[in-house]
Amino acid sequence: MITIKINIKPHLAEYCYGKFSGCSRAPVRFPHRLEIYHTIWDLMQKRPANCPVDSGNLEIHLPYSSKKDENDRRKDPFVYNYLSERSERIIERKIEISMFAELHELLDENKHGFGIDYKETVFHFMTKYAIDSITEDALIKNFYRWRDTIRKRKIRRKYRKNVREEV
Repeated sequence: MITIKINIKPHLAEYCYGKFSGCSRAPVRFPHRLEIYHTIWDLMQKRPANCPVDSGNLEIHLPYSSKKDENDRRKDPFVYNYLSERSERIIERKIEISMFAELHELLDENKHGFGIDYKETVFHFMTKYAIDSITEDALIKNFYRWRDTIRKRKIRRKYRKNVREEV
C-alpha cells in the first residue's frame, strides 16, 4: 500500500490514530464505508515534478478503488499519490466534523441517558483515543458552543415591574 503524510491539528491526528489504528502510530486506513475515504480518493492527484517530500503528523493509506473516475480510468495510488494543501484542509475539516459529532453524541447520550457528567465522558473519550494535545475544558467548551447554536432558546418578552404612582 502507498501511504502519504499530511499535516493536521495534533488532536485530530491523535483521534485518527486512536480510532482507526488502535492507538498505534501505524498508518491510518480509513474504512471504505466512511465519507472520508471517498473524499481522499476524490482529492488524490498526480504528484507535481517540483513537489517536496511528504511531511506531517498523520500518515494515511491511500485508497485503492476499482471504481473509475469521470475519465473512465482508475486512480492508481502509485500515480495519484499527492494531496495539495487545500486537500489537506478539506480532509482536516472532515475529520474534525467526524470527531466532534461523535463526541457531542456521546456527551448527550451519557448525560441525558445515564446521568454521567460531561467531564467524566470527555475524560473517557480522551483516554479511549489517547488524545493528549487538547484539554478537557476545550472539548467541553466546544460542546457548549455547539449546543447553544443548535438549541437556541426562545426569546422571552421582558417583564417590567408595574409601579403605580400614588396620588
